[in-house]
Amino acid sequence: MTLSLNFLPALAAVFLLMFARLGTMVMLMPGLGEQGIPARIRLVVALMLTLVMLPLHRAAYAVDITRNFVPLVGLLVQELLVGVVLGLTARLALSALQVAGATIAQQLGLGFVTTVDPTQGQQGVLVGNFLAMLGVALIFATDLHHLVIAALDDSYRLFRPGAVLPTGDIAELMITTVGGAFRVGVQIAAPFLVFGLLFNVGLGVLARLMPQLQVFFLGLPASIMIGFVLLMLLVGALMATFLGYIGAVLGELVPR
Repeated sequence: MTLSLNFLPALAAVFLLMFARLGTMVMLMPGLGEQGIPARIRLVVALMLTLVMLPLHRAAYAVDITRNFVPLVGLLVQELLVGVVLGLTARLALSALQVAGATIAQQLGLGFVTTVDPTQGQQGVLVGNFLAMLGVALIFATDLHHLVIAALDDSYRLFRPGAVLPTGDIAELMITTVGGAFRVGVQIAAPFLVFGLLFNVGLGVLARLMPQLQVFFLGLPASIMIGFVLLMLLVGALMATFLGYIGAVLGELVPR
């Protein structure tokens, strides 16, 4: 009795193709794709997801490595692009909190206070970094990351291996996500925009009534103190708005 292992090269090629799609998305998705997460952990998560998805979608790949490797390279590039689209969509949705944080910081007088953003590894506004970290924590606390895993599974129905990528739909998705992130970021910061307008108008009236008063030295500490109290009272409602938005974005990637 002989055991044929001729299927192993084709199986290895399919595994690498699936790993290219899933690994690229894991490297970009919020929570796991942050700079503070060790690369080994992200690699292990991507490998485990590939092992889980391999029996489900192995038949979707028509791989022939005995003749020409050019179609295989083209399929690999396509898988990488699909992973970038899926991961970047979730990443752009998270940027709504950075937009909101930057707007809130400007209204509170903290626009010049920056620190290293642990999610991106670069300088960012302090309030925006806080909201981004809180948003990532709430995504995992509310199990929204399960939608990301479901999107990985449904991506093989939306973007079939070897099929022509719907570039028009992808461009529309990116534009809609960017516009939605900016819109939701401004909506989250709307109470602070109203506060900043009223507070600055009040300072202007006070300066006209009492010209000898140093309104800058009085107004900046008061703006920061009142703003932080307002942020403490409204942070729950603000994050609920964000969770509803990112849940809708991830839900669009799971058509079932």
